[in-house]
Amino acid sequence: MFLFSIQDNNSIAQFIMNEILKATIDSLPTSPGVYQYFNKDGVIIYVGKAVNLKRRVSSYFNKVHNSPKTNILVQHIYSMKYIVVNSENEALLLENNLIKKYQPRYNILLKDGKTYPWLCITKEDYPRVFKTRQVERRGGEYFGPYSSSWTIDTLLELIRELYPIRTCRLPLTKENVANGKYHVCLQYHIHNCKGVCQQLQPKEEYDAMIAEIKAIAKGESHIITRYLLDEMQKLAAELRFEEAQVLKKKYDALLKYQSKTVIISTSETDMDVFAYDEDENIAYVNMLHVSNGAIVQGYTIELHKCMDEPKEELFAMAIVELRNRLQSNAKTIVVPFQPDMDCSEYDLVMPQRGDKKHLLELSEQNVRQYKLDKYKRAEKLNPDQRAMKLAKALQDALHLDKAPQTIECFDNSNISGSDAVAACVVFKKAKPSKKDYRKYIIKTVEGPDDYASMQEVVRRRYTRMINEGQELPDLIITDGGKGQMEVVRKVIEDELHLNIPIAGLAKDNHHHTNELLYGFPPQTVGLRPTDTLFKFLTNIQDEVHRFAITFHRDKRSKSQVMSELDTISGIGPKTKELLLKQFKSVKRIKEASEEELVKVIGAAKTKLLLDALVKKMSNK
Repeated sequence: MFLFSIQDNNSIAQFIMNEILKATIDSLPTSPGVYQYFNKDGVIIYVGKAVNLKRRVSSYFNKVHNSPKTNILVQHIYSMKYIVVNSENEALLLENNLIKKYQPRYNILLKDGKTYPWLCITKEDYPRVFKTRQVERRGGEYFGPYSSSWTIDTLLELIRELYPIRTCRLPLTKENVANGKYHVCLQYHIHNCKGVCQQLQPKEEYDAMIAEIKAIAKGESHIITRYLLDEMQKLAAELRFEEAQVLKKKYDALLKYQSKTVIISTSETDMDVFAYDEDENIAYVNMLHVSNGAIVQGYTIELHKCMDEPKEELFAMAIVELRNRLQSNAKTIVVPFQPDMDCSEYDLVMPQRGDKKHLLELSEQNVRQYKLDKYKRAEKLNPDQRAMKLAKALQDALHLDKAPQTIECFDNSNISGSDAVAACVVFKKAKPSKKDYRKYIIKTVEGPDDYASMQEVVRRRYTRMINEGQELPDLIITDGGKGQMEVVRKVIEDELHLNIPIAGLAKDNHHHTNELLYGFPPQTVGLRPTDTLFKFLTNIQDEVHRFAITFHRDKRSKSQVMSELDTISGIGPKTKELLLKQFKSVKRIKEASEEELVKVIGAAKTKLLLDALVKKMSNK
């Protein structure tokens, strides 16, 4: 249950807004992300991160908090937005960016002096590599930010162990080095540097090391992990396990580093990343605004189609609207396909790999999530909408005269004909109506004859409904193919003279439902297993199968525990319980004396019991 604070009880608009907020929270994904709370004036009042968005956001509204500040925050929440990311690290960094940009009232304000660290590779003839919190793009190429100093320190340690690059701050230029202006230092003598200052290492070799370090910083760290893995295997083969364990710790640390944020290098100018999705009537476009290498804004809008406009035209309209709405002047635009617009003013990118591709995938993830959330909210605020859509889709697929509101499905269950049962489940308005479920014990069929069993159950079901004047279903579904459909048709049409459509769900050789059948002779209806309608029908099939199996299991269990006492007239369940509690088994009851039996169940029932047991012995 969610507890929402409505400050003005007379405000219908406020109540509706709280209902929309509740529906939004109910449909949140369980993935990592950042959430933003807005007050009634549309101002961001809080930004938070979550490993599980649904669980974290729900926690604000399902209890009274110990902190007065949190309770006050909840009272001022009017609406919310969220951005889905791929990891907790990404959520942490994105939260940092948004708090700095918007300075929400209820957040601890972040100062630039305490921002996250970056990896800097200087723009020198002989570049240096180091950690910094101050970003000055003229002085170098920056990668990050990193969510912890430990992560970047581990990376630097690995880089320096694998690549003996210089750590000094000498102004090494080609001219100074060529003129022999410098001398090697201690780092050269302990093999941490190859003496590039005295040309003891060729510049081409040094540049190659820097190129590999940049590749690692851009996320291509497979180079270093592959090296470490090879070294570990060599050391293990030489039985040098302690040294291998040291490398393994570094290898594991680098694997953790490989999940670093999608935040890109500051060498990039501001950019806007757009993703597109659509359904029959609406186009959805998401925009992520990237400033100084960090995502600082995310927004999704809808465009309702009027005249079946092409997606390129809709995409162009959305790009213009979103850039105006977020007041973006970025010259770089990342898109999945070419929009119908003049892009001569922009650097239009359709990436195939790399950081921009990663950003595009993140934007696509957000637009898909927005679309899914909209469907879920619509279903919660209007539960009949889903039922109407499914019923209409089923009507169109089977070409029925009307949309089926009541659907009944049958299934049999037995083991080699023993304890044969059947079940009928009923779905009304696309939801199971469990009070209308029925169980049947097969009475007239001997042996494992599924067709005859199905006919018996269908005959009993609809004969009774006709006699009692009950409303008949709009559609019957059989758990089986053409054979099951035909035996049901013979009962429905030939015997009872009813006009109820009959469909069948057939399975493949692996016992997986793979097609919907309809008509006589039955024809395959063109539905893909991924279609929403097909999934709905298989859910009905799974439900009737579950119901039938459960009933059969219960009946079989009861039959297995029956004893000779169950067939004796006058010996009821309570008497049986007393006897078994005292004597533990039927065998011991037979061996007990009359006096022992009288003490437990009395003289009258003892006489009934002994007479029945003697009679059974004489009949053998």
